[in-house]
Amino acid sequence: MWNESTPLYKQIANHIKEDIANAELTHGDAIPSETKLAGTYGVSRVTVREAIKQLVDEDILYRVQGSGTYVSHEKIEHDILKLQGFTEEMSSLDNDPSNDILEFQLMSPPEEAREHLKIDEKVYYVKRLRLADYEPLILEESYLPVDLFPDLSIDVMKRSKYDYISSKGYKIERRYGELIPIMPNDEMMKHLQIAEHDPLLFMEAFSTFRDGTVFEYSKVYFHPHKYSFKVVSSRNGE
Repeated sequence: MWNESTPLYKQIANHIKEDIANAELTHGDAIPSETKLAGTYGVSRVTVREAIKQLVDEDILYRVQGSGTYVSHEKIEHDILKLQGFTEEMSSLDNDPSNDILEFQLMSPPEEAREHLKIDEKVYYVKRLRLADYEPLILEESYLPVDLFPDLSIDVMKRSKYDYISSKGYKIERRYGELIPIMPNDEMMKHLQIAEHDPLLFMEAFSTFRDGTVFEYSKVYFHPHKYSFKVVSSRNGE
């Protein structure tokens, strides 16, 4: 049954891929447990674990701590040079966007927010879990000046923040940010449903209106198995 010239775990990995296709499993579907797979293929759990690791490394599968192993999503190719809201981006991909409000409070800005917003006055702090088709994609923390958005509410933040801002007559111009890889903490693992060894991309950013006013300071954590980032470069202005 097995080809001795190919490592057994690689053969098992190929069989798992074939079984995923034959069962017509799609993104987010669970695969059987290691014990069940070991019984199905007549190999050890160690071999199955190595096979699954290979498929995780290939982004075909992903693990959720304390839950199981799932078929990976086709990654969203996020254009970091295009300034658009999450709702706008998901709608353009025919996904159904939604937001779970984890925290919403009025507070004095912490030092990092105060430095970027250049204010000492009260801000709204909003923590949102951003979903598409009910699956978590982004954990976001935002700080917005009360003076600019006195009627900001939980209901507003459940919908499109950018639509709300535009409805106030403001013209959004730029976002300045930095992307760095980080390891998740317990909260990120819980909300994004990822494992402790899954590095994710973290973006710290501030956004401005056309007149240069900084209207938001944010921290954004992107799901490592559901997002990729693309950029188009040209040579010598061509």
